[in-house]
Amino acid sequence: MKPSARDLMNVDRMAAQMDARGVDAVVARAGINLAYLAGFAFPGTLARHVDLVDSPRAVYLVWPRTGEPRIIANTIAAPLAQRDSWIEAFDLYEGYREKPVEALIKTLTAMGLRSATVAFETEYTNAADWESLRTQLPRMQMVDSSELMEQVRAIKTPAEIARLREGARVLDHAFLKHFATARPGMRERDLHGAIVAECIAGGSEFTHGILNSSRNTLPYGGESDFVFQAGDAIRTDYVAYFKGYPGHQSRCAVIGQPTPEQTRDYHVIRDIYRAVNEQLLPGRTAGEIYQFAKDQFAAAGTSYSSIIAGHSVGCWWHQQEPVIARGNPRRLESGMVIAMEPFVNHWHIQDMLLITDHGPELLSPDFNTDEIFACG
Repeated sequence: MKPSARDLMNVDRMAAQMDARGVDAVVARAGINLAYLAGFAFPGTLARHVDLVDSPRAVYLVWPRTGEPRIIANTIAAPLAQRDSWIEAFDLYEGYREKPVEALIKTLTAMGLRSATVAFETEYTNAADWESLRTQLPRMQMVDSSELMEQVRAIKTPAEIARLREGARVLDHAFLKHFATARPGMRERDLHGAIVAECIAGGSEFTHGILNSSRNTLPYGGESDFVFQAGDAIRTDYVAYFKGYPGHQSRCAVIGQPTPEQTRDYHVIRDIYRAVNEQLLPGRTAGEIYQFAKDQFAAAGTSYSSIIAGHSVGCWWHQQEPVIARGNPRRLESGMVIAMEPFVNHWHIQDMLLITDHGPELLSPDFNTDEIFACG
C-alpha cells in the first residue's frame, strides 16, 4: 500500500512555511525536493534525469497551498511515478519532442497560478528555463524555495525515522558480515564490492561510499587495486538508501589485531566523538556543536581542521541542513536527525542520531563501536 503524504512529509509544517512566506505554490525539480514531496525516489537512469538540470526528460512537481498537487512527467518516467507516488494528478509530455518547461508552464496556467507567488529552486533551475517562465508568465512572482524546503524537510516524521533506521540496519549488517572476511592480500575494491552488494541484496536500492586503507591517504581515491596488509586500519564512509532514505554510517576496522597504539588512538577519537554527540540538544546551534568538537580535539592535543563535524540527513541526498559547520547559526530542533562524524585521520566513526527533548537517540546501534573491529 502506498504511504500517504502525512506519513513521509511534514504537511502542516509545509503549509506553515508557505503561509509565512506568502507562497501560493512550490515547484520541485531537484531530486531532493521532488522525492520528498512525491513520496518515492526514482532509481537508476531516471534518477539521473532528475539530477541533471538540462535533462530533456525532466520531472516537475507543483505543490499548491490549496488544491491537489500535480506531477509533470515525460511518458518514460510517468508509469513508475504513477505506481509509487501518493500524488494522483499527472500531466504528461513527450520527452525529446516537447520541452519540459513548456509542459510546466501549461500546468501552472491550468492550476490558476499565472499571477501567483510561486517558489522555485533558484540554485537548480537553469537560465533558459527561468527565462521561459519569466517571459511566458510575466505576472507570476518567482521566488526561491531553498530555505522554505530546508525548514520543512529538517523535522522527520515517524515513517521517515523508520526508513532511516532500516537503512542503518542494512548498512551495519553489511559491515559486520564483510569486515569479518577482510584479509591481507584483499584489494580495497574487493571489500568495497562485497559491502555494496550486501546492501543491495539486503534492500538498499542504491549504495555508495568511501573505503580505503590507512596507507592509502587519498580517501576519495580508494576502492581501488590497493592491497591490504596486516595491521592496516580501514576507513569507511557509506550511504545505503532504503526506499529513498539513507543509512549513513562510518565504521573502523583493522586487518588482524589492533596494536596498543591503534587502540589508544581510537579510544581518544571515540571518547571525543561521544562527548560531541551528547551536545545534540534542541536550541543549540550547529556552529556551537562544531566549536565544541574543535575544542575537544584541541584539549586532546589534536588539531581539528575538517570543514564539518556532521550534517542532517534526509531523502534522496544524505547531506542536508543543518550542517554542523563553523559559525552555522541554525538551531537544532527536536525531530531532526543528524549524522555526526567528528574525526581525524582514518578513525572515522559516524552514526545517525535523532534529536529529542531528552537527549540524542542512536538510530544505528547494531555495530558496537566501543572497540575497533578486528578483521579475520
